[in-house]
Amino acid sequence: MPLRLNPTLRHRLAEATRPLYGGWVCSGSPVAAEIMAGSGLDWVLIDMEHAPNGLESVLAQLHAVSAYPVTAGVRIPSADPVVIKQVLDLGVQTLLVPMISTADEARAVAEAAQYPPAGRRGVGSALARSARWNRVDGYLRDAAEHVAVYVQIETAEGVDNAADIAATPGIDGVFVGPADLAASMGLLGQQTHPEVVAAVKRVFEAAAAVGRPCGVNAFDPAAARAYAEAGARFLLVGADVALLARASEALADGFIGEDAERWRAAT
Repeated sequence: MPLRLNPTLRHRLAEATRPLYGGWVCSGSPVAAEIMAGSGLDWVLIDMEHAPNGLESVLAQLHAVSAYPVTAGVRIPSADPVVIKQVLDLGVQTLLVPMISTADEARAVAEAAQYPPAGRRGVGSALARSARWNRVDGYLRDAAEHVAVYVQIETAEGVDNAADIAATPGIDGVFVGPADLAASMGLLGQQTHPEVVAAVKRVFEAAAAVGRPCGVNAFDPAAARAYAEAGARFLLVGADVALLARASEALADGFIGEDAERWRAAT
């Protein structure tokens, strides 16, 4: 029986009447991925760039997330066309590629994600989860419909080239990483510095001018809301590991911290 694939982030954005809010899955854990997927977030992004993830662990997390009505994406570690081919064959439908600073780099990503003649993606879907082992009718013909490709602007050079990057055929939108952008601007660790915020908004404006959606990473709620008001269409507002770290710290402080204060007062 023919199978239908889930909608990509591109499809979700086309239908959305508000910004879409998502969370990172950085733990490498299918259990954490499933918990995030069932949280009510619009989308989750499994990270391969800064997280302990390989193809096998990403596949396990895709399996865990697939039971929930949430859009799943994967950020790969680099623009390596071999990695792009491998993760697309795993069945990744929403792809984020980091550290793209020029239109030429964006063009290479788009080509790696599309079959010939539009691109140079290797053909192996009949043996892969992407086409559900040839159970998706016309997958080769319609593959571009089943895959959404986003690139991450994280450098001052990328900000300057944002319009050309966003307008690249085969690129569905751009996503801003304020942490690396701040570092590129000589403001390491200062993601909310006014100059960084202004650069992020320049990318929003450049993407909107060429009709492409733009997203941003913003864990601070006030910053996230401000970016949404400024035009961000999709945002990442937390991560499994950060949520666990902060909640466990609060738990420890609530018991151990209070007990320590009480015992100090008693002695």
